[in-house]
Amino acid sequence: MTDTTTETEAAPGRRGDEPPRLTRLTFHGPLSEARAHRLVQRLARTDPATVLDIGCGWGELMLRVLDAVPEASGVGIDVNAEDLARGRRNAEARGLGRRTAFVEESAVGTSRGPADLVLCVGASQALSAAEPPGHTTDALRELRRLVSDGGRVLLGEGFWERPPTPAELSGMWPGAAATDHHDLATLLDLVVDAGFRPEWTETANLDEWEEFESAYQADVEVWLAQNPDHPLAAETRERLDRHRAQWMSYRGVLGIAYLTLVPAR
Repeated sequence: MTDTTTETEAAPGRRGDEPPRLTRLTFHGPLSEARAHRLVQRLARTDPATVLDIGCGWGELMLRVLDAVPEASGVGIDVNAEDLARGRRNAEARGLGRRTAFVEESAVGTSRGPADLVLCVGASQALSAAEPPGHTTDALRELRRLVSDGGRVLLGEGFWERPPTPAELSGMWPGAAATDHHDLATLLDLVVDAGFRPEWTETANLDEWEEFESAYQADVEVWLAQNPDHPLAAETRERLDRHRAQWMSYRGVLGIAYLTLVPAR
């Protein structure tokens, strides 16, 4: 994937000699250009006037929807100031600055809706303080509240491709448990229970996961290879090796579903 910022650009507040951060990623998740294009075209056909991006990061998918729907405006909310700044720069560079707002705030209990299109891709935890997997149910209720009747929600949500083994769980994130995610069938049942009908169901494939996970670390891996004696090298190496080991534990086990949801009247 090719990012809209240059790989050598230092983000505001970051020193030029520090490890770079996520410069190889276009989307903060396993989402290919081809799938993103199809999603944007499908969502744009609903002609949303307002777009709300929950846990937006730098809001790449929202910006693409706004590109496709010239009359729409969008608001992205997140708690990461660096990602939000990247989103603002990208919006200005693409002539979308006047139609977008990137706001640093929590999404829990947000009053920013209802919107015609709500994006929540890999960010359902931003809508609830509940522990997994209960946060998914809470997030779906919130998404139903935040979307206009006749609108759409794009939910990107993790699920187990198959039940993880104890050995696999032990290598994942700290405290990983088989109860952290639902399977896809259960996730879709929860969608319906929350007042939606699933217009479209699709899941990230292995190529998308491998591109995402590689790009997630690639710029820092190159930096580390070139700066083995840097004061931050030891902690950076430990972080990279830990994440790679976690990925190898959930590779082929953890999936992500991209669900286009229609609110039921």
